[in-house]
Amino acid sequence: MGADGGGSAAEVGGGRSGEFSRKRRRTPRSDWQFPLLTDWGLRPEQQRLLVIIASVVAALAGMGGLVAAVRSLGTYSPERQASAAVIGPDTALPHVFRGWGSPKLFDPVTDRAKDERALTEKEVFGQSEFSVSKKLKLKLVAKKLDTDCSAALWGASLLEQTSDAGCTQAARGLYASSDGRYVGQYTLLNLKDGKSAADLVESLKTLYRGGWTRPLESPKAAFPAGGYSEAGGYALGHYVGLVWLGRVDGAEPGPKDDYVSLTLALRGAEKAVYRRVVSITGPSS
Repeated sequence: MGADGGGSAAEVGGGRSGEFSRKRRRTPRSDWQFPLLTDWGLRPEQQRLLVIIASVVAALAGMGGLVAAVRSLGTYSPERQASAAVIGPDTALPHVFRGWGSPKLFDPVTDRAKDERALTEKEVFGQSEFSVSKKLKLKLVAKKLDTDCSAALWGASLLEQTSDAGCTQAARGLYASSDGRYVGQYTLLNLKDGKSAADLVESLKTLYRGGWTRPLESPKAAFPAGGYSEAGGYALGHYVGLVWLGRVDGAEPGPKDDYVSLTLALRGAEKAVYRRVVSITGPSS
């Protein structure tokens, strides 16, 4: 009985062990089995490889579509860069610009309706030279007064803004230093009112690289293409004065280059506006 019982237990145990062994040897159903692909005779590993390949192809196609969509939107570039590209990389234009609002002194000429008389070339550039120091002077080598401001300026945004501002005159004077080291240009714009002048100076603080005054030509002085130069804008009632200075060799200023004194001397052309203020308010002002 005990032997039979022992034998029965072994048989039973052996049967269960075999059953468990058979269960462990069963291959679980793969997650990569798709009825359609199985019907095509593809094994699970082949189905998995096919799905991975299809996913990669779809991702690449989607990326290509994304790139195409982004390109269709265009690329962003500041207006000053787009405009500058039109005139070429070697165009002479300032690397630094600073702007100032109109002092109260020029309030009498804030409205052009009270200062209707047009500027004259002699009025603005009647003085042929300005003193920078005892030994250094700025000498006028070229001058021009345009009644079409677009002839003196470039840049789509600047042309549009000055047109909206009612620009009727642009007076330009080109100067060479007596030592042959510097070149400067002063430009005076005649706008309709003080707000337009202030807005123009303010906008030039960020957009001057995409719109600026055209340099006058002279064999005695020239701004070197691609050279370093500095500029400043001044609202003067309904006028805007633009000062532009640089070294003839195009180099950046060194310790001996006094651009402050050069700027003050070049602004001597603004005497024309001062005289107009006096003509309105009287000498006591």
